[in-house]
Amino acid sequence: MDPSVCALELLGVFFSAGAWLCSLATTLMSTWLTLSTDLLPTESYELGLWETCVVQELGALECRPYDSLLGLPPDIKLARILMCLTVATGLLGFLLAIPGMYVVNSCDSRLEDIKFKRVMKMIGGTLGLTAGVLCLIPVSYIAHLTVVRFFDDNVPDVVPRWEFGDALFCGWTAGFLHLVAGVLLLTSCLCLQEQNCNIPVPIPLVRVHSARSSYKTHSEYV
Repeated sequence: MDPSVCALELLGVFFSAGAWLCSLATTLMSTWLTLSTDLLPTESYELGLWETCVVQELGALECRPYDSLLGLPPDIKLARILMCLTVATGLLGFLLAIPGMYVVNSCDSRLEDIKFKRVMKMIGGTLGLTAGVLCLIPVSYIAHLTVVRFFDDNVPDVVPRWEFGDALFCGWTAGFLHLVAGVLLLTSCLCLQEQNCNIPVPIPLVRVHSARSSYKTHSEYV
């Protein structure tokens, strides 16, 4: 086994684990959007997918979950659904990539086992790419709406505006790591496939009787 393939596998699984942790943190964090106003300098507000929080200057934090799912804004609904799909897809891809690694149970190196491991890694890499796209869509959409509302000329300047929170940057990081992990896993599969194509196929031995042995057998019967 080429050491570069093992390195790609380890990096892919490592990035997949980090991406899943970041996506889970993004889903649970209440700092998707932040708001602070000069009218209340001692307080700031945070908006998340599951709750809204008020942060006071002394460090006190008071959070309140949303009352109803149907009463949520459409962008929050979309972000909540897609982030839950991201967490589930990323976890499934990570769990499938681990048994597909060559360093896991690598005592048996039969060609059938290598093909099975390659299929597992391909599925894990594909799910990693899917999780990355699913994570980037809601984060970028919320950021786009925030920018549009921030520079809306119809809103008076005295009205406070929502700004980017830490969860958006964490979500962009998670989506990027998911994409990198998927690319690394798929690249290791392609490298492993090229190595398997270069393995010589054993030719079965066929017993061929020579003309002398055939003549000798015929003579004995005569």
